[in-house]
Amino acid sequence: MDFGQRTQDSRESLSSLSWSRTVERELVHRISVAEVLLTDVRQYGPLAFRAAAAWTRSHPTFPRGRDDRHSPWMVVETLRQLGIYIPLRHLDVPPTVRCLISDVSFDLDVSAEPRAPHGASEITCLATVGGLRTDRTGTMLTGLRMRVDFLAGGRTFAHAAGGARFLDAGRYTQLRGRAATAVASGGRPRPEPALLGLESEPDVLVSLEDGDLLMDPADPRHPFFFDHGTDHVPGMALLEAARQAVALRSGGHLVRPVSGRMTALRFTEHTPHAVIHCSLHGRTGFFSFRQSDGQTAEGVLRYS
Repeated sequence: MDFGQRTQDSRESLSSLSWSRTVERELVHRISVAEVLLTDVRQYGPLAFRAAAAWTRSHPTFPRGRDDRHSPWMVVETLRQLGIYIPLRHLDVPPTVRCLISDVSFDLDVSAEPRAPHGASEITCLATVGGLRTDRTGTMLTGLRMRVDFLAGGRTFAHAAGGARFLDAGRYTQLRGRAATAVASGGRPRPEPALLGLESEPDVLVSLEDGDLLMDPADPRHPFFFDHGTDHVPGMALLEAARQAVALRSGGHLVRPVSGRMTALRFTEHTPHAVIHCSLHGRTGFFSFRQSDGQTAEGVLRYS
């Protein structure tokens, strides 16, 4: 199968991107329209795309900082949405597949980051796709890698990359069985939100038990991290829990990472709660998630 045969007319691909309305929420696996960041995606080469994203000044989960810089998770979430939208819309991946993120990385240039204006920042994304894998018949895409450059005002300020694989419903059911789709939060003590760089207790994703730090959302129906029911802990929730672990370990000094990476080694289940291990080396935090059957994810976050 030639995944590059659907290139649009060159005149259309060079036309201006639009920030007027969001793309279909179903094509980025979001229930709430308010959580959709992409507004336009256009193909201009066999595996090259231009996209527009609107980063609101007042995102409820990832508010701008005191210096008006956006949360670094806006970069990662935009990458995640592109990693779903492009395969579904442009690479013939059927809407019934399950998309699994295998790894993600990001890097910010703090000197070039945009400040949130009135309304929303208009972000331009240049995405390239590679590492295509197909099933035995060569007709269905089963995996890819993606790199995205982020620009504001014509200036590049961030890069992100990641890998994804796609499983049809039968294969996914065979792999997962009857995994729990949600878990109630326990009554364990939690760190103060301010120590984690947060304003709201429902945004806290960790709790403390017998000296361990647990992946334990205060709000199991959080409007961003658990926008829809899942049978495992989503990658964005793992990344934020890792950030909170570093913030806690540093006594509230390291709260805004400027680069990092995470690799998912296996599914992180809702229960039993994963234990988060975190160690600091200067302004770098190393983290891992462990459950009864071993390590489920690992990574590093770096701070300026």
